[in-house]
Amino acid sequence: MNMEDIAKLAGVSKSAVSLALNGKAGVGEDTRMRILAIAAEHGYSGKIKPAAPEKNGRSIQFLVFTSSQLVHEDYYQQPFFKELIHYIEEGCRNYGYTLQFRTISAGDYEQGIQLVMDDDRCSGVILLGTNLDSAQIADIAAKLPHLVVLDTCFNELPVHFVEINNFMGGFQAGSYLLDQGHRRIGYIGSDERIHNFDERRRGFLASLASKDVHLSESCIFAVPPAILAAQAPLREQLHRFIDSGESTPTVFFCECDYIAIAAMKILHEFGYRVPDDVSVLGFDNINECLIVSPELSTVHVEKQRMAETAVDLIASAFEDEHAIKIKVKVDTRFVARNSCKRLD
Repeated sequence: MNMEDIAKLAGVSKSAVSLALNGKAGVGEDTRMRILAIAAEHGYSGKIKPAAPEKNGRSIQFLVFTSSQLVHEDYYQQPFFKELIHYIEEGCRNYGYTLQFRTISAGDYEQGIQLVMDDDRCSGVILLGTNLDSAQIADIAAKLPHLVVLDTCFNELPVHFVEINNFMGGFQAGSYLLDQGHRRIGYIGSDERIHNFDERRRGFLASLASKDVHLSESCIFAVPPAILAAQAPLREQLHRFIDSGESTPTVFFCECDYIAIAAMKILHEFGYRVPDDVSVLGFDNINECLIVSPELSTVHVEKQRMAETAVDLIASAFEDEHAIKIKVKVDTRFVARNSCKRLD
């Protein structure tokens, strides 16, 4: 029995187990007692130190800059971000941190940053970097201490980053549909380009190239990355494509599940049956993938691992704020469901 085994049984991070066993502050008392009970029950042989006097709790801000499409004002209601926030809250509770939320409109960037700088309660920041560029993140990092950026990565910046292995996910999706016998392939991407989508496309194209399969320009579509916003432009683009007389792709890969669900709806409107007539793949594995019919084949993103890692990095930054920065890329896995059909 080691700390990693205890962490799995307790449903917490390995860092939280270390804090509890070493009697350090930063983990809630209920969590500490649960960890110690599991350690005792399973014969943990390492040393267990008594709890140190509790220090003042730290407050973490989850900072989000909203934009018109990808991360809008009610982002917390979007399935992907909703799950991510849930796991960040769990991670903060395990350390005994208070989690606060601050949402800033992209148009109020300077004023918003100043508000965070002036907030004496803020000990560290987890920044949702999904829709931010390198220059913006560099500026934020220069102004805010103990920063971890989630859901993007810029290798040139000396900043803690936790991101999805988007290239791997795109490659997994492409490899899967090729293994299913698909060669006439459609690609529905976001018309708002960000690091995540660019990496997904790069991985997807690499998987096709490995089998000497090429994506036709006429089979590439671009729509807003939201279920409702994607429908009208996708309907128009697919209508033009069908009217052109070209052969319909046997499968559509979509850069996110929102787009994939919209695509399934529009294809149904046009009389196509999924997957009998055309297959559809998504990316993210949001909960809605299990609600749509047929259930959506997609790339699973380890949102829990990303959130836990971000909170762990904040905790380590408190211990040594001058430590070398770390960039974490969390791998994906493909989830095969019923929206993709094998070709004979």
